[in-house]
Amino acid sequence: MLLLALAWPSLRVHAQPKYPAVVEGTVLRFPRDHGAHPAFRTEWWYLTGMLRDAARQEMGVQITFFRSRPGVAEGGTSAFAPRQLLFAHAAIADLRVGRLQHDQRALRAGFGLAEASETTTDVRLDDWSLKLDAATYATSIIARDFALRLMYRATQPIVPQGGGGVSRKGPSPMQASYYYSRPHLAVSGSVQQNGRDVTVSGEAWLDHEWSSEYLAPEARGWDWVGLNLDDGGALMAFRIRDHHGGVFWAGGSFRDARGHIRTFAPSDVAFTPLSLWKSPRTGIEYPVAFRIAAGDIDVTLEPLMPDQELDSRASVGTVYWEGAVRALAQGRGVGRGYLELTGYGAALRI
Repeated sequence: MLLLALAWPSLRVHAQPKYPAVVEGTVLRFPRDHGAHPAFRTEWWYLTGMLRDAARQEMGVQITFFRSRPGVAEGGTSAFAPRQLLFAHAAIADLRVGRLQHDQRALRAGFGLAEASETTTDVRLDDWSLKLDAATYATSIIARDFALRLMYRATQPIVPQGGGGVSRKGPSPMQASYYYSRPHLAVSGSVQQNGRDVTVSGEAWLDHEWSSEYLAPEARGWDWVGLNLDDGGALMAFRIRDHHGGVFWAGGSFRDARGHIRTFAPSDVAFTPLSLWKSPRTGIEYPVAFRIAAGDIDVTLEPLMPDQELDSRASVGTVYWEGAVRALAQGRGVGRGYLELTGYGAALRI
């Protein structure tokens, strides 16, 4: 699950087209559903991972490609009309740096510069790319302060989230997304920092999600976590917050090491903040450590470092916290993953 503060605000004053709804009972079909769904309003491919170099130094890496259909100039003939917009974020959480290193891209689709294939995962924004070949994703990111050349190989089956791939985001069936995850991806490749290439390996998580109506007007933002557990299991949990800080909706899933999947109802999931961090740049305060209860699962999340705020106002127009975390149970490490916190500054509108 990943935010998209839908397109540029100046494009949203126009009358919106009729977007397709997410329909309960729809069966996801692969490889087609690895590709883009341009009729829907928002979509993202979201990769997060915990990597280590030869010295066992740990770092978090996040790469996200977004697609948006703003619904303007769709009847026109101009090649410059922004019928489809593509965005991308990339970030490294490295304790040696002490803060998040990140970069972003934003382009309208077309002109050979930005494309998202409808047949499989193949997204490109200039010199940033993500492509699926058989069971392996390849990504290349040339950013301002770093470069990533990574391969992500599937080791487990796809996890359809929600009811067979339909994930509710509120009490109305309209507030939903098509959503699947690929936990425990085996990662290999290189990270370049300060002009030096370092060979890395580790594990990652991929989410692919698309929707036309993601958040209800009553919702402000969300907290989300995806964890690759050390025993081979995988946990995803989220809560959507209302404008008063209460819980508007919640959900998630757990796949155990044997492959059995449990889907959580809103009443099954609880996020309890344990510590706060205030950004020295934006003044936004985030709960960066949590106790997560999901069914009979109870874990504590600790951030790799507090400062993992991502300022994406130059692309999707919002600021959020996207951080590498460690998961503990009864004081013992049980997994690693990523925590996402949105809507702690301005409310999201998706």
